[in-house]
Amino acid sequence: MAVFFVIPLKPISMHINIPRLSVCFLALASLMTARAEHLVLLTTNDTHSQLLPDADNLGGAARRKAIVDSVRTVRDNVMLIDAGDVVQGTLFFNIGGGKAEEEIMNALGYDIRILGNHEFDNGADSLASVLSAAKAELLATNYDFTGSPLKPLFKKYTLRDVGGKRIGFIGINLQPKGMIAEGNYDGVRYLDAINTANSAARYLKDVEGADMVVAITHVGYNPSMPPGDLDIAANASDIDLIIGGHSHTTIDPKAGNIEWLVADRNGRRIPVTQTGKRGHYVGEIDIDLDDMTTQYRLIPVDSRLDKYPSPAIDSILRPYSMGIDSLMNYKIGETAMAFDKDKDPLLNLVADYMLTRGNELAGNVDLGIINKGGLRTSLPKGDISEGMVIMMMPFNNYATVLDIKGSDLLATFDVMARTAGNGVSKNVSVVFDPATKKCVSAKINGKPVDPDKTYRLSTIDYLANGGDYMEPLRNGKVVARSPRVLYQDIIGWIQNSMKGKKIKASGEKRVRPL
Repeated sequence: MAVFFVIPLKPISMHINIPRLSVCFLALASLMTARAEHLVLLTTNDTHSQLLPDADNLGGAARRKAIVDSVRTVRDNVMLIDAGDVVQGTLFFNIGGGKAEEEIMNALGYDIRILGNHEFDNGADSLASVLSAAKAELLATNYDFTGSPLKPLFKKYTLRDVGGKRIGFIGINLQPKGMIAEGNYDGVRYLDAINTANSAARYLKDVEGADMVVAITHVGYNPSMPPGDLDIAANASDIDLIIGGHSHTTIDPKAGNIEWLVADRNGRRIPVTQTGKRGHYVGEIDIDLDDMTTQYRLIPVDSRLDKYPSPAIDSILRPYSMGIDSLMNYKIGETAMAFDKDKDPLLNLVADYMLTRGNELAGNVDLGIINKGGLRTSLPKGDISEGMVIMMMPFNNYATVLDIKGSDLLATFDVMARTAGNGVSKNVSVVFDPATKKCVSAKINGKPVDPDKTYRLSTIDYLANGGDYMEPLRNGKVVARSPRVLYQDIIGWIQNSMKGKKIKASGEKRVRPL
């Protein structure tokens, strides 16, 4: 006997009132009949390997599956869509290289997916191998994969005929240069996001007869390096809906703090949606196929869903659990304070370590720099484990020492100003103008940076190669590079130099606005 269940989904925001779901079969039948001419898009983005609930007890693949299954039970015409960055952020990716995440995406039954920048973290060859198992349609409209192993896996667009209407989908991705590590996207040619999106949308409507075009994007809501979703919407003529990712923006219409209906070139208001990060929410976009209007809400992925376990999800995750538990329980040191990944003490701690590590590698280092985007999770007060450090900085980055001109260093501080700063070592003070987003003062050891002087900088290879748009660092000359991944260096430092000591750091803002 088949057993049907329906979870009462509590929306945190909605454009209209959604009826309370009932377990009554007659009510389900009535609801399904009433919704026959609707298309429901369930959306996720930037889940970042969060296959179990995170430190905030939010997210988790089993909980997400409970939501998806419940909606599919009571609604016709349901599609599940992901806007990229499925991987990188927990030990599942470090141990499995993306295989666990791929199995989960298949188990949840995703219909359409696009790439995020972190999909490339292990290189294009590894990505192609992992995605060869994907059951969803994979879209990449503004990436030309000619010469890449990814080419046979991706389509430029797809069309779905639902309720007598034709819906077209395109996938728009960010410029990889400056965001994805050099060498990891070989064979990928970027096409202008706005022009490609407009051309593809026009083709779908004029040639393929699409009644609606949905742009699934991984460019960010309003990034410091445009274009983002706001730019795509404002320059569009034939795009009707944007499902976004990359910036980890929680777009909640009810909160009213973020613009989500954006006027296009013709004055139409295009919905721009995004569900934040780490799978905290599932987006639900209800499209009325009679008049093509949309309604949008967010569904929290929280503990109320634990009453609906998923043996299928558990069986996928079980083989990885032993390795993860071992790393998470192996104590390597102790902190004197909690380190929040979004606050200055952790950024300062790692930037100071870069200075220390640079002096070990080459000596005579003037400063250390680290990017705040490289810090992915917090550290608790008290015992910390090897796994916690890996999750804090999970990327395959290497400490790298450069000799660089002061003029290029100042230009790098200008780049930092665009994102309100990054991490610098304790002997550095940078002030920038928030209006112009330019550096107005930069001192090392109390002395202004001399444009004509050569400085020795310790950072990571990702930034040294121009990552996070720090293009001026490419002008530096590499003089040393650690043989170990950065998190391995930090683990060794904690186990040896900090043995018997409680780790702490200052909270001053070293890169600060006027």
